[in-house]
Amino acid sequence: MAATIRDIAKEAGVSVATVSRLINKSGYVGARTAARVQDAIERLGFRSNAIGRSLSTAKTRTFGVIVPALSNPVFAEAVSGVTACARKAGYHVMITATNYDSAEELATVGTFMEQRVDAMILTVANAGKSPALDLLDTAALPYVLIYNEPPCTGRPAVTIDNAAAGAKVAEVLQDLGHRRMAMISGRFAESDRASARRDGFLAGAHSAGLAMPSVREVDFIALNVDAVLKDLFDDPPTAPTALFCSNDLLAISVIGALDRMGLPVPQNVSVIGFDGIAIGTHLHPTLATVIQPSREMGEVAAQHLLHRLAGEKATPPCRLPFTLRLGESAGPAGNARPADLQDPANPREGDSHYDR
Repeated sequence: MAATIRDIAKEAGVSVATVSRLINKSGYVGARTAARVQDAIERLGFRSNAIGRSLSTAKTRTFGVIVPALSNPVFAEAVSGVTACARKAGYHVMITATNYDSAEELATVGTFMEQRVDAMILTVANAGKSPALDLLDTAALPYVLIYNEPPCTGRPAVTIDNAAAGAKVAEVLQDLGHRRMAMISGRFAESDRASARRDGFLAGAHSAGLAMPSVREVDFIALNVDAVLKDLFDDPPTAPTALFCSNDLLAISVIGALDRMGLPVPQNVSVIGFDGIAIGTHLHPTLATVIQPSREMGEVAAQHLLHRLAGEKATPPCRLPFTLRLGESAGPAGNARPADLQDPANPREGDSHYDR
């Protein structure tokens, strides 16, 4: 079996990213490290056509799909949209998750290229600084991002306006009378989406003349919220009355932890999540959340790739509209619920651009 980039990296004692930079001449590699990699290449009989094979004129009619986690239903929804569209066009789909690890993103892109997928749909940690996307750009392999908002328009993406959604959350909480807010998020280094939501939320609070919300980070996978909440609510007079969570799974964990602390939702604390996963409507209290059109994102991304493979030009990033569903977990500051509070069955559409 021919050696792969992973084999070379292991033999040389370096990362897959380092091997990729050397082979593709896409970045600096020190002389000693380059020599070790070159020695490994020669010992294992590696030929750089491991990547070149992915550029072969032979088509596999396969899409590679890379998401941070399949345990989060929001990504599963997008994958279902990709799969439905791809299968209708006669394409197969290969799916993997990277656990929010940028090194794993690069390794997986390399593996998919070795498997000669025709194109990729992916969500990366940071679309503005991604070795995986750099490799795809170098190889000129068609791809579309989902959820990410790339800072450069040359990278096609299907997403929402995350900053506008964060600002909408601040606006809604202010309308409910909340003056002390906080945000709990997964690691910002692992999610440019969470960073944009934070920026919009803080800007929205600032525009309303409110105190700057506290912001705390937790691990995306472990969701270790107890210590963070204990710290936030250690001083009741200054504790937040409302929390914005960067995704719904985190919001659900937060609601459970608050209940264990004797702070029921929404009587003591309001909580708003992000994603709009279906299980949120079956909880008690039902989850207030920003709804992303995840399945539609997957469908639109797959359609864009089919157009690219048919010879059309890459499309610029497009934003789909979000909505905010005001479920039972978000109530007014204090215990009384006003009569004119919006019915949770009628979500508010966000002020996002619909830019196809």
